[in-house]
Amino acid sequence: MTPTLLGRSRGWESLILGYHPTAPKALLPSGLPFTIRTAKREVLLMLGSWLWILGMGFFVGQIGGRLGMPPLVGMILVGILLQEVLSPELLAAAGDLRLVAVTIILMRAGLGLDWEKLAQQGSVALRLGFLPAACEAVAVALLSRWILGLDWGTGLLLGCVIGAESPAVIVPGMLRLKSLGWGVTKGIPDAILTGSALSDVLLLLGFSLLLSFLGQGSAQSLRLQWLPFQVGMEILLGVAVGYLGARVLVALLVQQNWTRNSTQEVLLAACLALGLVLAPQVWPYFSGYLAVMALGFFLVQLDGPLARRLRLGFDALWTVAEIVLFVLLGASLDLQVLGSLLLRGLLLLTLSLLLGRGLGWWLSTLGSNWNWRERLFLLPGNMAKATVQAAIGGIPLARGIPGGETILALAALSILTTAPLGAWLTQVFAPRLLEKGEVDPTKVGSQGKVSFLAAVDTSPLAEAVLRKAADLARRVDGEVIVLHVTDEPQGKGVEALRQLAQRLLADIRHEFCLASGPLAETIVDVAQERQVTDIVMGKRGHRPWEQVLVGSTSQAVLETSSIPVILVESPRETPGQAAEA
Repeated sequence: MTPTLLGRSRGWESLILGYHPTAPKALLPSGLPFTIRTAKREVLLMLGSWLWILGMGFFVGQIGGRLGMPPLVGMILVGILLQEVLSPELLAAAGDLRLVAVTIILMRAGLGLDWEKLAQQGSVALRLGFLPAACEAVAVALLSRWILGLDWGTGLLLGCVIGAESPAVIVPGMLRLKSLGWGVTKGIPDAILTGSALSDVLLLLGFSLLLSFLGQGSAQSLRLQWLPFQVGMEILLGVAVGYLGARVLVALLVQQNWTRNSTQEVLLAACLALGLVLAPQVWPYFSGYLAVMALGFFLVQLDGPLARRLRLGFDALWTVAEIVLFVLLGASLDLQVLGSLLLRGLLLLTLSLLLGRGLGWWLSTLGSNWNWRERLFLLPGNMAKATVQAAIGGIPLARGIPGGETILALAALSILTTAPLGAWLTQVFAPRLLEKGEVDPTKVGSQGKVSFLAAVDTSPLAEAVLRKAADLARRVDGEVIVLHVTDEPQGKGVEALRQLAQRLLADIRHEFCLASGPLAETIVDVAQERQVTDIVMGKRGHRPWEQVLVGSTSQAVLETSSIPVILVESPRETPGQAAEA
């Protein structure tokens, strides 16, 4: 007789082992109960590993952020501490998980490219996007032959890993400088932001090309005469494949309406992007990395609203992928290799930063109106490395590239040294090296949650205003501040209005506020004081002449407010309509 095969059997043991749990023990292979216990233990170890990664990674990262360090440093330290705790199966899948993180990074980079913004920054931003990264990558390749004894191919691969800049550190730092006014007159923070985004695109492309070359054999077997042709072919086909992918997504998600919500849109886009990254392993004629970035870029051009929804979805995915990425980087790090390379690695990083990137900074700002102090600020301004290094630092080792252990160790060392140092030096030297200009509030993006001010009275129109504010807040996961201007805070209508707001905004973070004073002036003052994104208020129009004259209060708010105003009409007059100014 043969054991009962997996068919209508129930129980997780049958799913794992393929045997019916009620089969006679005499029919089961010897040692099967021990195998079941081992499988249970492995499942629990895997679940516990994910709990350690996500839980400890988040909290230790937040602790590091409150101590003034980038959260990613705390996540890497968690990974180092959990090396003996995490499941071996999970560590073995670290390379595949990094590939998923790379895909998310590439999509966010493509969806964030804005060619109009690049054109406004001029040649300085474009040069900052190419020259510092390229010069540092070449310097790393040259120095690695002398300091580490690597060959040219592996040295250039290491240069592409080390030369990339970290948006996880640079973007928050530059946005903070813009909000404070440091360097805004000459657009220095914007130039650094644009340059760092472009440099990551350049080095990710170079990394993918070199990885495909080195994966075909040793570095000495590279046929340099075919290098320009292959690079050009992979770039052109990568852009073309990305464009076709964007067309397919727009057709499925917008024209054919295959999805019912933004979550399904993000899921489909993520599957397509991951497929483009994996496809070159079967059909190695185009750059999968470039195809994914092109996919995001062309989505912005073909359908802006779809690209905005996908950008929000991939930002949410990155909040989880970031923790997994940096914790697994620390868990995969060989401390013995890192210890043996510590002094030589620090020497390599220092010389490549000062010589290679320094030359690139000087060439990038040549002929610009930046003075020597502003040029010197580039040293701390965009030296931080983290995200790209964590995402691609372990790929050469997973692919079996000679020197992969060295690349991973130096990638981790560059993160642990430059990320906290760059974040700290940026805030320290900005007041010393940059000039403070006038802050333009229209050019400074909101770094906190989106919030709406719903100005309501005790009329029936208050319900329409609250429903509109609630709908807007749900779309962007925002907050609502309900403002009622009255000279009688204990009036009968106030409590009814408070209960109405509680009922309509029960699933939204909101605050009910009372204020007194001139109606329009008070609304504008509270909106500016609370730094809301939009003002939502009612528009009355019961007589024909009021269709031209909006109304005394709403007209005054429109004329005096620098914050966008959304006017909601009474549902009895024009159902479901709202006017925005």
